[in-house]
Amino acid sequence: MALRILLKSEDPVLRQKCREITVFDDRLHQLLDDMYETMTNVNGVGLAAIQVGILRRAAVIDVGEGPIELINPVITEKSEETISMTEGCLSFPGMCGIVQRPKTVTVQAFDRNGNLFSLTGEELLARAICHEVDHLDGVVYMDIATEMLEPSEEDD
Repeated sequence: MALRILLKSEDPVLRQKCREITVFDDRLHQLLDDMYETMTNVNGVGLAAIQVGILRRAAVIDVGEGPIELINPVITEKSEETISMTEGCLSFPGMCGIVQRPKTVTVQAFDRNGNLFSLTGEELLARAICHEVDHLDGVVYMDIATEMLEPSEEDD
């Protein structure tokens, strides 16, 4: 495994739409392993491949329940009930905003071996799934934030 370089806010790649993954091989496994190591190294809960410069539809998430890998994820259900919470992003350090997301979502995706599965997440997991799928579509949380918050002094 290896740490990957995180793209930062000014990088135009973050606004591009990612392509589907069609080959489930050792190269993909290495990417997923590197993404997970990179995410945990900076205390993140989610990371999309685009954030490390790879324009492919892959994301890793860990909200404290173990790693989740999503290949070609598609959100298939969203609850009508929403929750507004503070949200940040590893590609936009020191920034955060209030974002309204569904309380519950169901995502359909492939695992690293090409097996299709569905996963339903609530609250933080639902938020992380939405955030990472947005990244894969070139959308960043500031695009949908209802309010951006001032950086705290400790972020300077």
